[in-house]
Amino acid sequence: MADARRAPLKDTTDVSGARALIVEARFYDDIQDALLEGAVAELKAAGLSHDVVTVPGALEIPAAVAVAVDAAASHGKPYDAVIALGCVIRGDTIHFEIVSMESSRALMDLAVSRKLPLGNGILTVNTEDQAWARARASELNKGGDAARAAIAMLRIKRRLARA
Repeated sequence: MADARRAPLKDTTDVSGARALIVEARFYDDIQDALLEGAVAELKAAGLSHDVVTVPGALEIPAAVAVAVDAAASHGKPYDAVIALGCVIRGDTIHFEIVSMESSRALMDLAVSRKLPLGNGILTVNTEDQAWARARASELNKGGDAARAAIAMLRIKRRLARA
């Protein structure tokens, strides 16, 4: 397994008080618990509040993001950033490729079209052991990485909006 590469980001734009949305797929409950723990810890450390929406699988994440972001905005409480969390483990059919590619593509489409700071923490792995190595905060902490990515993009958005 390759070592994690985390370059420290120098942008310290204040994001405290921002609201984040976590949309999680609960297909693998125990792995999801670890991903969620890592993401929540990063959000709290940066001073963001968060809501969690749970969906059955990774393919449902993008639609739930779109629905939740629109609903929050219509209630005057928009989300400033989104974190997508889930796990897709390769099986014997092409379903893995469809779920992996389509959930990723739809999330990228949302992030770009809506200018939405988004961190994609949907694991796409060959084995459950690989998923665990990526999910645990004591190892690769991909839930935390997804939250850090969303926070970094939010900082960029806020800094450039002020420029």
